[in-house]
Amino acid sequence: MTQLSTATPLAPHPDRLFAADPGARAVARTVYDAVKDAPIISPHGHVDASLIADDQPFEDPASLLITPDHYVLRLLHANGVGLEALGRVDLSGTRPGSQARPAGSAHRWRDAAEPTPPGRSVWRTLAEHWDDFLGTPVRYWFETELHDVFGLTEQPSAANADAQYDHIADLLASPAFRPRALFDAFGIEVLATTDAPTADLAAHARLAADPTFTGRVVPTFRADAVFDPSGSDWRHVVASIGEAAGIDTGTHDGLLAALRARRQYFIQHGATATDTGVLDAGSAPLSASERSRIHEAALSGPEGVTAAEAVAYRHDMLYRWAEMSVEDGLVMQLHPGVYRNHHAPTLERFGPDTGHDLPAVGSFTEPLRPLLESFGTAPGFHLVLFTVDETVFSREIGPLAGFYPAVYAGAPWWFIDTPAAIGRYRAAITDSASFTKTSGFIDDTRAYCSIPARHDMARRADAAYLASLVVTHELSEEDAVRTARRIVSDIPKATFKL
Repeated sequence: MTQLSTATPLAPHPDRLFAADPGARAVARTVYDAVKDAPIISPHGHVDASLIADDQPFEDPASLLITPDHYVLRLLHANGVGLEALGRVDLSGTRPGSQARPAGSAHRWRDAAEPTPPGRSVWRTLAEHWDDFLGTPVRYWFETELHDVFGLTEQPSAANADAQYDHIADLLASPAFRPRALFDAFGIEVLATTDAPTADLAAHARLAADPTFTGRVVPTFRADAVFDPSGSDWRHVVASIGEAAGIDTGTHDGLLAALRARRQYFIQHGATATDTGVLDAGSAPLSASERSRIHEAALSGPEGVTAAEAVAYRHDMLYRWAEMSVEDGLVMQLHPGVYRNHHAPTLERFGPDTGHDLPAVGSFTEPLRPLLESFGTAPGFHLVLFTVDETVFSREIGPLAGFYPAVYAGAPWWFIDTPAAIGRYRAAITDSASFTKTSGFIDDTRAYCSIPARHDMARRADAAYLASLVVTHELSEEDAVRTARRIVSDIPKATFKL
């Protein structure tokens, strides 16, 4: 007798994210069909340029799809999986003491002397916890990615984990699944990376000089650590920027000069934007003498400045950042409102970007007023505002983008880059700023193979929103199609000067 498979099929529905109403669904199909194969513009992400420049085969399915992806790590950790069971190296060399695994958990803490779990074990862990992702955007992306990129036809499970791992591993060993081949297969036109201010950008230079690579990979200047003089690594970062620029950063004027020089270096290597992640959007400027005084005091050590002085320095630096962008034309992305590394024991053991950054309450209108009064109408200045607190879309970001020529409403990001949140974002922003003062979709990912799945999700969500305007006779179908095309191409290119 033939044994029937009990596996759950993996078959993403062609109408996913579209309305149940037949009329709206039909319009959404038309709009989506117009953009589903459009090239991907990715103006903000965290893929390493050397991955593409080196073009080496990926090591294994787990190190590609699970271990580097903090979206995946945080949900598995929330369901009782230790990060060491997901391939993250324990940096502390000690057992966690008070952080024992829940009773009955199959996962244990790994001794510092034990090797990192092999990829197969990590993959089995994901498969065993597959249903913990139900209803989340991570599950949505994974289903699209596993089906469309890797050709899987069954949902992951404990029963098929090894077979699926072997299938993906075999694909990754083939030339068609090398990074550059996938870059072309994904239809990526532009990919922006995120880079330290001291980066030599050698990988970007290699790609730009390589006639066999027809894509575009551009760096993004990110220097968050210079904003906080109370940070433990602030002095080291300031000194290293000075060394990279060949300018003494022992004074605040010297630091600003070094940052300007490094920004020019990035521009010479194709950069069009900076990115800044700070706790709040305060931008009140300080006098030259006051910021110089705080800078000098901070050079003596973190204890050299008070908490209030550190905040004032950070706010002034944000103002200087806008000043520099007006001067050199780099787009200024601002990502405030995240408590970084919320769980100190996890930071100590596994380092940053391991799933325990958490949202804070957002505010822009008053904090940004000093900056916008000086630069909000400056020709050529672009300030893209992102938030993880979606309550500010209609209350602050939309109205700001609806008045200031410089302000653009960044797409839903991180905790709210979900299908439902994209719809809420469109409804909140469009009333005040329409579509042209937005950023286009931001995938913000380290998970290289999830890029097409994330962009496809955004295109479907936008198609559904545009269709809702068509069926209520607020927009013609022709305008909806034209707008969808602009959202994936003209708008991000204009916003990010690509």
